[in-house]
Amino acid sequence: MKLYYAAGACSLAPHIVSREADLNLELVRVDTKSHLTPDGVDFYTINPKGSVPCLQLDNGQLLTEGPIICQYLADLANNTQLMPASGTLARYRVMEWQNYITSELHKSFSPLFNPNAGAETKALFAEQLKNKFTWLSSKLEHTAYLTGDNFTAADAYLFVVTNWSKFVGLDLSHLSALQAFMQRVATRPAVQMALKTEGLIK
Repeated sequence: MKLYYAAGACSLAPHIVSREADLNLELVRVDTKSHLTPDGVDFYTINPKGSVPCLQLDNGQLLTEGPIICQYLADLANNTQLMPASGTLARYRVMEWQNYITSELHKSFSPLFNPNAGAETKALFAEQLKNKFTWLSSKLEHTAYLTGDNFTAADAYLFVVTNWSKFVGLDLSHLSALQAFMQRVATRPAVQMALKTEGLIK
């Protein structure tokens, strides 16, 4: 399988999940400015959405949308820690967090990365994000990870999205539980390997 990714983008979440699940994927980096792959192929001809992540299955079919790719990879590896078994409440809890992260956090960062967004718009979204992260941090005060003691696909996604804060000047340093979570995830061997592979750490 091939995972099309951009360094540090939301595609880092399925990259982390694949390493946590001990799945070997061929990584294909996409230039987000030119939308070209290393061999000069227009990424839009591969994924008409033009966005990463995009997982090309062994049969040639494509799977898009990060949370879904993470669920697929965990299920493929039969890793019920990353994604609990189908039909269990534990699985729905992980999916609940994935949905919150994608709808309330992930997309709220978009204006902060947009050079055409005005200062007032950026300030509004930054304040909204701070409020959401403050609430989220309170949920991590008594658990190691979002759903308890086990690292799941939702934690990989939260780690990636929270990491964007330092690139847009969003100060979350006062949220001690969230910062402890970030440090905890960052030390995981699979996470370290994914970060090094994407050139995000040495």
